[in-house]
Amino acid sequence: MFNQISPNMLKTYEICPRKFYFKYIKNISMPVNDEIFEFGKNIHALASYYLKGENIDKMELALTEKEKIVWDYLKNLKYLTYEVIATEYNLSLKIENSYFGGRLDALVKDNTRYYILDYKTGSAPKNAKFDYQTMIYTLAVKEFFKTNDISFVYLDLKNKTELKIDYTEELGKEYLKKLTDIKNKINTEENYSIQKECNCEYSLICY
Repeated sequence: MFNQISPNMLKTYEICPRKFYFKYIKNISMPVNDEIFEFGKNIHALASYYLKGENIDKMELALTEKEKIVWDYLKNLKYLTYEVIATEYNLSLKIENSYFGGRLDALVKDNTRYYILDYKTGSAPKNAKFDYQTMIYTLAVKEFFKTNDISFVYLDLKNKTELKIDYTEELGKEYLKKLTDIKNKINTEENYSIQKECNCEYSLICY
């Protein structure tokens, strides 16, 4: 039984239960694209220091041309001028006997509204409204801060666009049901079969 569940775990299971089996049950790690990983990590770190009020002059001088373009776009967005509640913040949500959680990029506030910011150096999810990250983080902020005045904002830094999902009580009920259903499915799964043919990093050991 999984008592600690992350958005990435749920996304992996939804894409392919077999991949979930290799990654989270057998704990088999596969290499990642270091260049893409480092690019995203650098931008996230820079944003975190900036929101904390740290001096980032030297960090900005060390940026590559590609990183500078992305950073100049991000730091000029209105959200980074709002009151900073937290950055690179771990949070969790308890549903029945399981905890869902992860680390949000930033939580800011304007008047009474909380904004959960997620920086995407790739692109925003296709169905962002019901992305597991959206559901878990929104419900966790609602529970912790006792408010319904919440927006989840995906900042697509690659395409210089943003996607905002405003929380409603109706959405909250849907989120809770979806998370409960997939939690129960994962915890009662016995045969992690291949959901569809793919060419993921585990394809060579998949059978």
